[in-house]
Amino acid sequence: MKFDPKTVGLYAGVLLAVWHALWALLVYLGWAKGLLDFVLNLHFIKNPYVIKPFSIGTAVTLVVFVFAVWFVLGYVATLAWNKMQKGK
Repeated sequence: MKFDPKTVGLYAGVLLAVWHALWALLVYLGWAKGLLDFVLNLHFIKNPYVIKPFSIGTAVTLVVFVFAVWFVLGYVATLAWNKMQKGK
């Protein structure tokens, strides 16, 4: 089965960008530290991290960067997948 690299790239990029946008929202609301403490505690890890104050510029950069990286990864992975399928 072949897939369209642009479509897979878009899905991967949007999915991970939305995930990181939700993280930025948690930082904005002041809920990020509590969630991070909880999740790390479940893994037996003491939280050594400090959540910095929210910055819209940083949030936008995070979301755009993550989208671009995962679009490229999805695109390249789909090209590889499609190439492997030609031999079948």
